[in-house]
Amino acid sequence: MMNKEVKDAVDNLINTIKSDEVFKEYHKQLDLLRQEPELKRQVDDFRKRNHEMQMSEDLDFAKLSAFQEEFKTLRENPLVDSFLAAELDFCRMMQNINFSIVESVDFE
Repeated sequence: MMNKEVKDAVDNLINTIKSDEVFKEYHKQLDLLRQEPELKRQVDDFRKRNHEMQMSEDLDFAKLSAFQEEFKTLRENPLVDSFLAAELDFCRMMQNINFSIVESVDFE
């Protein structure tokens, strides 16, 4: 359970994240992608399969190469490229925030 002081700090962090340009750009690109449902479905499929490959313990370069080739055309789409770049920037920002907090409180 959070005390009021911690909750207020978390709320402030959330508001700060939402006002950041990285967050705004991610949501701008997401909104643009949502305007093309079939393209969004393809991107979601790409993201899901990419995540599965990254989490796999078996790194198969032939499968990786085939995956990259399968989605090459999709990745060349400027809307997709802009969305994935904005998503990556936002994910990195969130990772850095999480790492900073965990590191600062000496959590093992």
